[in-house]
Amino acid sequence: MKSASTTTLSAAPVTTTKKVASQGVLRPALVLFVGLTVLCGVIYPLAVTGIGKVAFPDQASGSLIVQNGKLIGSRLIGQEFSAPNYFWGRLSATAPMPYNAQSSGGSNFGPSNPALIDAVKGRVDALKAADPGNTLPIPVDLVTASGSGLDPEISLAAAYYQAGRIARERKLNVDTVRSLIDSLKLERSLGFLGEPRVNVMALNLALDRQHPASN
Repeated sequence: MKSASTTTLSAAPVTTTKKVASQGVLRPALVLFVGLTVLCGVIYPLAVTGIGKVAFPDQASGSLIVQNGKLIGSRLIGQEFSAPNYFWGRLSATAPMPYNAQSSGGSNFGPSNPALIDAVKGRVDALKAADPGNTLPIPVDLVTASGSGLDPEISLAAAYYQAGRIARERKLNVDTVRSLIDSLKLERSLGFLGEPRVNVMALNLALDRQHPASN
């Protein structure tokens, strides 16, 4: 009986110690959780958004394009142009419609996939039908989709390829169209990243502003 009593008495302090230890661990964990939630989920996003609004107001607002008080797009997201008197951008594989910012992504078709080959052939045929006298090689970015499906820019080669068609449709000299392309050329990022390019929306807006299409 004495031995059993000793065992019973010695078990109680162990249980109490475990409870105290659990409470000692739980409280700092909760404080850390709440603190990090406020810091990372509230303070940091608000600080970054505030700095962006002050230092880069246009980019932080989505690089939106407003014309005559109406929102018509963003310089960061491509739009579909199919009329022959406008520059055409890259293909888009987003669903359910092209350039859908809520469904950014590519087709994931390999180079031997028949669907990709048919899409490229279709775009080549459309380019040739719109400008049958053009003997320049067709730039690859005019017949393939970008990885995001939202690419707003094309290479200078892709823009120059379309200069003849634009000039004919708008009754301009082709050098005038090429000069417009050059005036809107974007250089390599940081001087060495990527390739020179031009924004399709900016090109088409400049065309309508400086050389309106005749009805």
